[in-house]
Amino acid sequence: MNKFIPYGHQCIDEDDIRAVVETLRSDFLTQGPKVIEFEEALARYCGAKYAVSFSSGTAALHGAYFAAGVGGGDEVITSPLTFLATANAALFLGGRPVFVDIEPDTGNIDAKLIEPAVTSKTKVIVPVHFAGHPAEMERIAGIAKKNNLIVIEDACHALGAKYKNTTIGDCKYSVMAVFSFHPVKSITTGEGGAVLTNSKEYYERLVVFRQHGVTKADGAFVNKDENAGQWYHEMQHLGYNYRLTDIQCALGISQLAKLDKFIQQRRQIVDAYAGAFKDNPFFDFPVEKDDVESAWHLYAIRLKAAYKGVKKKIFEELRRQQIGVQVHYIPVHLQPYYQQLGYSRGLCPKAKDFYEREISLPLYPTMSKEDIDYVMQKVPDVFDLYGKRR
Repeated sequence: MNKFIPYGHQCIDEDDIRAVVETLRSDFLTQGPKVIEFEEALARYCGAKYAVSFSSGTAALHGAYFAAGVGGGDEVITSPLTFLATANAALFLGGRPVFVDIEPDTGNIDAKLIEPAVTSKTKVIVPVHFAGHPAEMERIAGIAKKNNLIVIEDACHALGAKYKNTTIGDCKYSVMAVFSFHPVKSITTGEGGAVLTNSKEYYERLVVFRQHGVTKADGAFVNKDENAGQWYHEMQHLGYNYRLTDIQCALGISQLAKLDKFIQQRRQIVDAYAGAFKDNPFFDFPVEKDDVESAWHLYAIRLKAAYKGVKKKIFEELRRQQIGVQVHYIPVHLQPYYQQLGYSRGLCPKAKDFYEREISLPLYPTMSKEDIDYVMQKVPDVFDLYGKRR
């Protein structure tokens, strides 16, 4: 096959293009009605009261941590098996990430290990719904309530997922949930993110943070005098320009209407893979526990212990065969910057082992039958070849 099949890819159709073109021809390219429309649609889909859009998932995490009051010396408990932004956003505000090891099957934070990591400095728990599979939110919420902590879901992989008959993003077990709209995610706005919450207080802090720390709300002013007119505004926090544009939100509105179809298409590919790779001796499948419905952002296979040593060769050969596999993730605490901060390489051995075993196979809605069949044929062939050479 000459065509390269990436591990993830956006699904853009003519409806999406028309929606963007209409906005380009409108009076508003940013800070207009499409932003509000997208936020309201997203909140309605997930079942939350409020949604605040951001320029990226990273910006949304930053905003959520700010709204939660993370500051100098505060500890943020999270998983090391995640994209760097989950931990970095705590550092942005002077906080300190505290990494808790994972469940070997889901890749999610191991809820039973969270409470022993709680200290007097702990402020927030941030479970990551790895690959779209929700973490044990009920148990995590119980730990947070017992210890007077805040739960923020890093749901950047999990838009469209379900947990115990609730929708991820409804914030039943958290105070905020963060999404990403990068092209490989459930829906895309190009770049983009959002924070969902049921708290008016957090909502207002999020809105101010994404617009330079500035408020125009008359009831919130500190210094306004009787001579100040409608132009008046106040910068009350050190915020950022983290706004999402109307152009991007027009795309997001169109994409959101197709989210359920996208998830269904992902699930069909997962089912096809499960049938094709059944009883293979080389790797374990990603799991889906009984009380969840994964958003299937990633199809993360895990090499059996005997084949960890040939992961690099298998990865490179699959790439040579035009299958764009990827690895998710190098645990954050193993990164040089975090090593300089004093994090031990032996901190989370299960996360390190997961990384050493994990390979993400292509999974996205626009995969053709030919693409899927090719992956299902070539993956066993490559494993047969290199598995016998281990």
